[in-house]
Amino acid sequence: MAELQLRKKDKKSDDGVGSMVDFLLANARVVLGVGGAAMLGIATLAVKRLIDHATSSPGDKEVEEKAELKSIEESWKEAVLMKASPKFRRKENLETQCAPLSLPDPSQQIPETESTEQPSPSEEIKKIPICFTLQERLLEYHAHHASITQAQAQEFRELLLDIMAELQAFLRAKHPEIPFSALSLGGSLGCNLPLSRLDHGSLIMPLVLESDLWRFIPGEQTILCDPNFCMVKREDLEYTARGSSPWDRFLVGGYLSSRTIVQSLHKTIVGSINWPAIGTVLECNIQPVIASDDLRLEVLHSDFQMVIKIHPMAVIKDQHLIAHSNASAPAENLWQQNFYKEETTLIQELDNADSGVRQQCLQILEGICRDSPFLFQLTSTQLRNTILHLSNESSDWAETALADRFLQVIEELIGYLEKGFLPSFFNEEVNLFSCLREEDIDEMGFGLYKIFSDPDDLLKR
Repeated sequence: MAELQLRKKDKKSDDGVGSMVDFLLANARVVLGVGGAAMLGIATLAVKRLIDHATSSPGDKEVEEKAELKSIEESWKEAVLMKASPKFRRKENLETQCAPLSLPDPSQQIPETESTEQPSPSEEIKKIPICFTLQERLLEYHAHHASITQAQAQEFRELLLDIMAELQAFLRAKHPEIPFSALSLGGSLGCNLPLSRLDHGSLIMPLVLESDLWRFIPGEQTILCDPNFCMVKREDLEYTARGSSPWDRFLVGGYLSSRTIVQSLHKTIVGSINWPAIGTVLECNIQPVIASDDLRLEVLHSDFQMVIKIHPMAVIKDQHLIAHSNASAPAENLWQQNFYKEETTLIQELDNADSGVRQQCLQILEGICRDSPFLFQLTSTQLRNTILHLSNESSDWAETALADRFLQVIEELIGYLEKGFLPSFFNEEVNLFSCLREEDIDEMGFGLYKIFSDPDDLLKR
């Protein structure tokens, strides 16, 4: 009997605790909102559970645990639902929103409701201005597809200089007996010209030869009788023993072998330099190209991808000869005269003299040829020389005449292709189209005629 009274007393006590919990939760909903009340209920029920564990018998604990667990789950679900739903507004906001709306003044015009219908794609296309002149299209193409920002050019230049410094230091340490001159930047960066793309860079590796031991032989006087290719001959072998010059190790038949030099440098660049470590330091990936007919590095940067070509250049007094070591070359000791610096300098001087757009026209043509499947074989050298020849005929290179000069350059190129002969501006005996096959000439002629007949279609990008 006493035990029954004790249990009733405990139950009464439990009812008192429950009433207190309900009172707290009710007030918490007012102050904290339903979400806050649910979280407070979880904490309060947890405290109550501890008290009940201490006062209830083992048989009652299982029933109470199930009931409390269900209560906690319901409270948690309520909290989650309240968290996912929009928050309740305050009472004063509700009162404001529930206030009756005032009728509009009849004198005021009722604004038209905005249509929720989306414009059709055809209507959006009609809003875009499509009537551009060729002049406007060329300027737009140059601004967006044939030029880069100063910040991008600076980042490109710094990375190229870092790679050049690493290569220079290794070659001097690996081959101290060979007098490699200081490497320099080639291409537009070497002449401080604006860049039109970030996918190509070049390094010049000067090979300074002794003027009393080596002699330049023009192409017309060689066995090939081709003005495109010249040779470098070793002099006075009867009086100066072989080995007097550090370049004698690259002699083949009494001539300096361009192919032997390129192959020797290729072995060093590919097999001896730890490019992965250098790339880690410079925060890029550097991979030498395995092909042995030229020297190239593929660089993958976070902002761009480029190919760096390394050009060995024999220097004899004022003569600069680039190594020609292609597998298709008719001999292994061929060199080519390089007029790049003279060509770019002259174009820059002409533009400065008459505020011309020769450089812009060149960059536009380079971009078009690079992206065309028919014109990718047209080189920058061929385009530069065409513009230089045209500059002797046409004096108006102002920006307003860009479209006329652009079409005129295309027309001149078509004429040179029909003849199969494009003379070098600084050596008219050199044919810059001599390396092209008949099939290549036909494809390039078709591509150029397509541009000339419908330039707008090509510039739509």
